[in-house]
Amino acid sequence: MTIATDFDAGPPMQRRSLHDDLVERLRDMIIAGTLPPGTRVHEGQIGAALGVSRTPLREALKFLASEGLIELQPGRGAVVRRLTSRDVEGMLDVLVALEDLAARLACRGASDAGIARIRALHDAMMGFYTARDRLEYYKLNQAIHSGLVALADNACLAETHAGIQMRLKRIRFIGNEEQSKWDSAVTEHAEMIVALEARDEHRLAAIVRLHLHRTWERVRDSV
Repeated sequence: MTIATDFDAGPPMQRRSLHDDLVERLRDMIIAGTLPPGTRVHEGQIGAALGVSRTPLREALKFLASEGLIELQPGRGAVVRRLTSRDVEGMLDVLVALEDLAARLACRGASDAGIARIRALHDAMMGFYTARDRLEYYKLNQAIHSGLVALADNACLAETHAGIQMRLKRIRFIGNEEQSKWDSAVTEHAEMIVALEARDEHRLAAIVRLHLHRTWERVRDSV
């Protein structure tokens, strides 16, 4: 019997832990509104529904609390965080400044390969848009925003942006509930990609600012 010892198997397989799966499942439930803001997470019911014991569930809730999606309240346990309109508007104002800077730095210093990765994310996102899969579309949408910031190659910028973006996950998701709002957001993203590929920092920064200002307009009545 011949044993193959010299071959390219591609990148190593990624093994996901129960913790990772559980965090993602709970996060999706919060984003999609299955667990609405202000809801107390009943560990027994949620654990039974997901088929997990309380220990891994509590660890997952602690992780989501570190992301700002859950509040751990004395006497009540885990509660889905509720943001006020002032919270949301304030965080979006900061994101405007952060992504404006990221857009300019990315256009100046990003590699062609890095920009190509953002284009690939955009093309995949458009596939979910065509299929009207809003949750999967949303996940790639957020990956694009994070990817643009990563191209700026500024660790402080990326860390600050990630903290705010995480807290706005549910809010950003509901901005696409109406088809017309979703359509306009997609158009803005397409313009962002064109400007990034052209390394037109002024155009990209302007589109990013417009996109985030319109995000507030899209979600204002729902907060």
